[in-house]
Amino acid sequence: MQKSFKYYDIILAVFAAVLLISNLAGTKLIAFGPITTDGGAVLFPLAYILGDVLTEIYGYKYTRRAIWAAFGIMLLAVAAFTVVRYMPPAPEYTAQASYEAVLGFFPRIVAASLAAFLTGSFLNSFVLAKLKVKTKGEKLWLRLIGSTFVGEFFDTVVFALVAFGGILQGTGMLVYILIGWLFKTGVEVVCLPITYRVIAKMKQIEKIDIYDNKTDFTIFRVDVR
Repeated sequence: MQKSFKYYDIILAVFAAVLLISNLAGTKLIAFGPITTDGGAVLFPLAYILGDVLTEIYGYKYTRRAIWAAFGIMLLAVAAFTVVRYMPPAPEYTAQASYEAVLGFFPRIVAASLAAFLTGSFLNSFVLAKLKVKTKGEKLWLRLIGSTFVGEFFDTVVFALVAFGGILQGTGMLVYILIGWLFKTGVEVVCLPITYRVIAKMKQIEKIDIYDNKTDFTIFRVDVR
């Protein structure tokens, strides 16, 4: 029988919302001096923090379900925005160009974002779950940083190669990957005290602490049995 949790659905909803908002914010490029990145970098690291909270409290199986739910919501949003984009605008509607500039996602960017999300999120959850078993629940800081280190690296690499392969080359590609990876991982480190408290409090509320000792780590499932 599937266990009922008080806050799992809420965390899942926030997780999905963060991903959707990050993709919308990512349509704007921002610059800090010579460093250029996209607006999604401001909020996206929170998705990994929430992913850590989900895995640490509810385990890999519930996190896997959350990842696929968020992925489905992202696909639905892209499909809806695309369909509306190609519908004829009303005569009095004068913002078609603005709509296309903000919500007219390029197929390559969409593919890069979705592929990077799945790769990074599943690796983040897998590494965290495995480290929890390996460390017997000790050294939470190591599990959180280690999983984010791996997940964010592959997330950044996959996105950069799919989105900008052939556009950014050599040093430019390496700098883009390195800056994005270090920034996102750095946010996780800075937020460790908050993450620690949230996890501790949620474990008390939910009265659960799952270890993925015999978990099937395939990504192609959404059930939690």
